[in-house]
Amino acid sequence: MTIATICTALLGLLLFGLGLNVSITRKRHAKGIGHDTGPTDPVHRAVRAHGNTAEYAPFFAVLFLWYAAHGAPAWINAVIVVATAARLLIVAGLLWGGPLNQANPLRAIGALFTYICGLVLAAALVV
Repeated sequence: MTIATICTALLGLLLFGLGLNVSITRKRHAKGIGHDTGPTDPVHRAVRAHGNTAEYAPFFAVLFLWYAAHGAPAWINAVIVVATAARLLIVAGLLWGGPLNQANPLRAIGALFTYICGLVLAAALVV
């Protein structure tokens, strides 16, 4: 099992775990359809964490698995680990950070490294 495969599994567990969290949070707050968009609404936070993960995790998984299949060098594996950590930081910031309409260091750092790692991994395919 490779680092890339483990990180892909973590992203999959994160995505499906967050989907389950949305369902549980909706049930707990009796919001079967829709939700308030207030910056502290727990259903909104759960939906945003899941949605944001759904936007990035699939393409990261494709990149990670491509590198796993083609023998990634150590520096690529390091970027894969950082990308996975970045996604976890964003989720932590969305779920447990302050109100969503305020700056949050976990989200900011996670977003920065999501973009950097995504660009590096994509560019490295053709360089």
